[in-house]
Amino acid sequence: MNMDWIKVFVAAFFEVFWVIGLKHADGFWEWSGTIISIFISFYLMIAAGRKIPVGTVYAVFVGLGTVGTVFSEIVFFGEAFKLSKILLILILLTGVIGLKLVTDEKVKEGVES
Repeated sequence: MNMDWIKVFVAAFFEVFWVIGLKHADGFWEWSGTIISIFISFYLMIAAGRKIPVGTVYAVFVGLGTVGTVFSEIVFFGEAFKLSKILLILILLTGVIGLKLVTDEKVKEGVES
């Protein structure tokens, strides 16, 4: 796995924090952490999109963020555990892994965007 994919995974990790922050933040420090997480998340996603196809980056970013957010809501915030929800998340995760496996990782030479 190259550095660009690591950027996508880290961006998705921070996405979980800012999505949770949008729902649960109510003070200065929580909102500050949410804003910092948004910045880090989008910066890394945009940086990865310079070398990996943007559609793939976005799909993996959103898919992993969704999985992380649902998992966090169940584990940390008492969201109801539903087997149907978990099965659908697993289908989504399978698609995300499939996109990563079929994406050409050649670095494109030429003009920087």
